[in-house]
Amino acid sequence: MTRVAAAAVAEPPCPDMFSNARIVNGQFFLSGMHAGTPDGPVGGTDPFAQATEAFRRVQALTEACGATVDDIVVLRIYLTNIGDKAAVGRARGAAFSGDFPCSTLVEVSGLVEPDLVVEIEAHGFLPTAA
Repeated sequence: MTRVAAAAVAEPPCPDMFSNARIVNGQFFLSGMHAGTPDGPVGGTDPFAQATEAFRRVQALTEACGATVDDIVVLRIYLTNIGDKAAVGRARGAAFSGDFPCSTLVEVSGLVEPDLVVEIEAHGFLPTAA
């Protein structure tokens, strides 16, 4: 198992508790990415802006693993308000093209910080050498 970091994504505040990304047996696993910063979420409470930032972090970590977003096969998207699904869908549409990953979208009562409205985790397979 290999821990992966990306310069464009802050490492967890408690690295002994979890990793942002891991590679295991040709697969990569990304922890839930959100728009949180020490100064509050990127984009405030706007769901499109937060989702755009979360997808940016997913892409950065995916590339740090040696893959592209086209190699992601599963997304799990958590919203604090299911009514935000259209805004998050627009951000998802900007992040992916062609065959989209399998996806789950659920409403949750809260995320790790009170102003966060969306969190996205991903799982994919590393490309094989031709």
